[in-house]
Amino acid sequence: MFDAILTASASAPSGPMAAFLNFAPLILIFVVFYFLLIRPQQKRMKEHREMVAALSKGDEVVTSGGILGKVTKVDDAEAQVEIATGVKVRVLKSTISEVRSRTQPKAANDTKADKKADSKTVSE
Repeated sequence: MFDAILTASASAPSGPMAAFLNFAPLILIFVVFYFLLIRPQQKRMKEHREMVAALSKGDEVVTSGGILGKVTKVDDAEAQVEIATGVKVRVLKSTISEVRSRTQPKAANDTKADKKADSKTVSE
């Protein structure tokens, strides 16, 4: 009986290969966690940072507390959100969880065309 145990232990790899085989499951678990948890979370954080950076006046947003409102002013770290007519609150930009509708910035060419169209309607 002891001979079988000694024979089995004698055939086990030794040295650097044994150390690698002992750590292989841990390395595999880390790789799986990276691709299933860490990497997607980093991607979501990057998308959120980009969304907050692109926040502009007129956007309809949802805060992390569930408050719906329209952005009336944007500063470096804060945004002023109108949640009802005449009711404005200051929120941290990082607490905005979703932009429901985004205002489209006008191009330089569009503003000139709009001014010409406005002047035509006024003069008529």
